[in-house]
Amino acid sequence: MSDAKELKVREKQTVTTPAEQTKPGPVFTPNVDIFETEKAITLLVDLPGVKADNLNVDLRDDTLTLTGDVNPSVRTPGEKVYTEYETGRYYRQFYLSEVIAQEKIDAMLNDGVLRLTLPKVEKATPRRIMVQVT
Repeated sequence: MSDAKELKVREKQTVTTPAEQTKPGPVFTPNVDIFETEKAITLLVDLPGVKADNLNVDLRDDTLTLTGDVNPSVRTPGEKVYTEYETGRYYRQFYLSEVIAQEKIDAMLNDGVLRLTLPKVEKATPRRIMVQVT
């Protein structure tokens, strides 16, 4: 018997936000994986179909906001009979604590995956202080 867990596909989830959207169409919550080391927190955000010029990463008041628009790329003549892939806007917010060096945040988009690196602030390194005798 194997200890491997069965992978479950998670469907796109529509965001239910308290604010009204000004742009028509569905808004989705992107899936995010978060990794932490001693020096940084890394977020991998799935944004399939989002191009760099349609992606906005905004930081203000300790809130990191991600928005990305997906435009339908395939135009096919005829009447739409059935579709499974919805296009729209991705939206997700993260509240940052004081351990994040906000001025050093780095973002890279590659093949529909946004990698955000959130470096931690450097703590004062412990050192031994020599006492002098007078």
